[in-house]
Amino acid sequence: MPGKAVIVTGGAAGIGKATARRFSEAGARVAVWDVKEGAQERDRGAEIFQQVDVTDAAAVEAAAAEVFDRWGRIDVLVNNAGITRDAQLVKWKEGQQTGEMSERDFDAVIDVNLKGVFLCTRAVAPRMIAGGGGVILNASSVVGLHGNFGQTNYAATKAGVISMTQTWARELGRYDIRVNAVAPGFIATDMALAMPEKVLQGMISHTPLNRMGKPEDIAEAYFWLASDAAGFITGTVLSVDGGLVIGT
Repeated sequence: MPGKAVIVTGGAAGIGKATARRFSEAGARVAVWDVKEGAQERDRGAEIFQQVDVTDAAAVEAAAAEVFDRWGRIDVLVNNAGITRDAQLVKWKEGQQTGEMSERDFDAVIDVNLKGVFLCTRAVAPRMIAGGGGVILNASSVVGLHGNFGQTNYAATKAGVISMTQTWARELGRYDIRVNAVAPGFIATDMALAMPEKVLQGMISHTPLNRMGKPEDIAEAYFWLASDAAGFITGTVLSVDGGLVIGT
């Protein structure tokens, strides 16, 4: 990995932060993209921080151009940025509707988790082709494989990411670009740990390894898939979930 140029979206915290650090520790040059302002780039293992809204095509293109101009190449793109806006499709209680998933929340998740992956990959792929190849890694989820209560929007985006991964693996393989997805299970990020203790214990009880994953567990999966050790792997979805079985 020494000398390779890596972009990690959503790299300011959680899995993205751990992923940026993992690549940096291996000698890669890392650009962290996040919608939040970055003040401690070195703590994240980043050589540069770029404030990027992945739903903004012009901002994404400008950031990709800056990375390519700076380092003359883009070797790895980790499409990690994502959000949740959970709600039941329709909530029903005592014979009447009491809630629903709003169109605003549906669109917000689609824009970041699905359109954002599309825009970042579209901006980076031509530069990878020009450089002779690369690796694109997309954040899916176990809910993209199995669905999840209260996550119509999130599950749909993560299933869509899998389909885009498989499509791009077919389209870009001829240019020596590998495209894979990682499907995390329950990971102990700040967002997850803010949930009620009862919910956390429920997550753990559904996981055969009897613990939540760490951001570093997912970072290691991304790192391995980006390495030459995974050189004949493309179009796949790697579940990193502790053996999670939904609903049991």
